[in-house]
Amino acid sequence: MAAKTPPLPEFVTPGPVGTRTPRDRSVLAALGAGAVLALVLFALVPLGAQLWVKALHVVAVISWMAGMLYLPRLFVYHTEAGAGSPQAETFKVMERRLMRAIINPAMVVTWVSGLWMAIEVFAFQGGWLHAKILLVVLMTGAHGYFSASRKRLERDEITKSAKHWRMMNEVPTVLLVLIVVLVIVKPF
Repeated sequence: MAAKTPPLPEFVTPGPVGTRTPRDRSVLAALGAGAVLALVLFALVPLGAQLWVKALHVVAVISWMAGMLYLPRLFVYHTEAGAGSPQAETFKVMERRLMRAIINPAMVVTWVSGLWMAIEVFAFQGGWLHAKILLVVLMTGAHGYFSASRKRLERDEITKSAKHWRMMNEVPTVLLVLIVVLVIVKPF
């Protein structure tokens, strides 16, 4: 006898063709906001405003890193609480809000303002800048991994141990240290 497949969660269930789910609209809104910010920075901000862009970049990086350091810790607690527990349900809400309200927007602002500075201020000159951009790409990959993992945990698919998440908690820290050294010291 074949096992009955459980129904898809509401946010996965497809609607009529041409309709958008709330999740689709929020993703499109975030991409649109990033595009508007990029347009403003690249087309309208004079080079003399570079200190304001740099300040925006630093605030965005701090926000992104705060979230990237906290989210794996939430995953540790979520994993230890077990699927379906009341605590796990609380962690789902915390993880979703952290990702959508802080980590994702901060990453977009970090990228847009950072690319503006790389083009307008540094003209993509210097090996340190290329190495930094590579490390930021790796940080973005970690961000994507955390995002996909959050979605799995939201579906009560606990596939990684708390020990795994404790180790993954160190990845953003190591990348952050390397990025800061490259920016401040400019070793090459």
